[in-house]
Amino acid sequence: MGWKAAVNVTTVMMVIVTMLAVVPFTCRAIINDNHHHQQLYPVVLVPGAGGNQLEARLTAEYKGTSWLCSRLYPIKKQDGGWFRLWFDVGVLLAPLLECFADRMTLYYDPEMDDYRNAPGVETRVSQFGSTQSLLYLDPNLKQITSYMEPLVDSLQKLGYTDNRTMFGAPYDFRYGLAAEGHPCDVGSTFLQNLKQLIEKASDSNGGNPVVLISHSLGGLYVLQLLNRNPPSWRQQYIKHFIALAAPWGGTVDEMLTFASGNSLGVPLVNPLLVRNEQRSSESNLWLLPRRKQFPPEKPLVVTGNSAYSSFDVSRFLEDIGFPEGVQPYEKRILPLVEKLVAPGVPVTCIVGSGVQTPETLFYGEDGFDKQPEIVYGDGDGTVNMASLLALEDEWRDEKNQSLKVIKLAGISHTDILKDDESLDKIIEEISAINLGLSTSSLIWSS
Repeated sequence: MGWKAAVNVTTVMMVIVTMLAVVPFTCRAIINDNHHHQQLYPVVLVPGAGGNQLEARLTAEYKGTSWLCSRLYPIKKQDGGWFRLWFDVGVLLAPLLECFADRMTLYYDPEMDDYRNAPGVETRVSQFGSTQSLLYLDPNLKQITSYMEPLVDSLQKLGYTDNRTMFGAPYDFRYGLAAEGHPCDVGSTFLQNLKQLIEKASDSNGGNPVVLISHSLGGLYVLQLLNRNPPSWRQQYIKHFIALAAPWGGTVDEMLTFASGNSLGVPLVNPLLVRNEQRSSESNLWLLPRRKQFPPEKPLVVTGNSAYSSFDVSRFLEDIGFPEGVQPYEKRILPLVEKLVAPGVPVTCIVGSGVQTPETLFYGEDGFDKQPEIVYGDGDGTVNMASLLALEDEWRDEKNQSLKVIKLAGISHTDILKDDESLDKIIEEISAINLGLSTSSLIWSS
């Protein structure tokens, strides 16, 4: 999945995709055409992987794969040498794609037990706290790289204002989190920054708790944040958690990414050119199929002489030629995803359904360097239905956990942020929360 969470292939066929402050008083707004004054609980948006701009700069230590990468590209830079690494339409050109993949690649250090950037590459997110870097992946190509702009626009019509009642939490989506006891510098720093942003949003809005809205991978980060802070903190600062298209149990599509690379069907792009970079992503390991949602009797990848279920991921990584992924997967990821702990705050999951989603991958004699034949099942086109609905099974008997699940037929993983029906449902949920009508018991709806 990775950056796939952020881009709508049908509208960005020409775009290569490699890979979810303050108001010193209580705000009130008039909703739609009625005259009921509604309190606005502050909102914090957490994007999916690839859902915000990412900047980089190159130091003297950087050794590019070519003279073009080392000396010439990019031509335009900001003060301090910073440039937009993600997303830049220039990577459509094969030589620049090579530069891009080289700079996006992460490296796992077994001795440090943590991930780091490529030598000589520094990265940062811009405008943390604002929604600006979540609106478009490339501000020069707003129409075809729009991401959260439709959702932000809908929130603004409800009365929300950027950096006052509405905040954004961009992050370096290549990095993930690890199980307790393992260092995870970049991911843990993001969680701390997100926690501070939530506290700031609440404090600057009269102490009102925050509504968290996540997309895709952002939902996994939010759940980890909630469970890594005490109940007293959650009770004080969190009003509600709305998770859009969260891949709670991983995806079969991620196995395709690891095995053969994934260009999302964009023409002119050889998926093998981005495969190594995609394999290096720590967050992609986090999104491999989880055992509880994909039983051992269900083969997810089939070759001429072998089959792989969610219980065979380590062997799968070995056989596709990525043995260096086995240690971090077994030591850092498996313990992290063992249990989806209920956070004790109201949760609403909004998911798409009825969209053909990869369920089983069949590889022929050519091995993993060729794209497989795919058998499809239910889901949102990226995330399998079993993964989208994982919280239903695991929290069904949780007495102190409010859960509402809303399924939207025919809504894809990216369209959930843009489709009118989906946006109406999201705004309806937020309005209910602001009016004090939010769910207080376990509910499933379609």
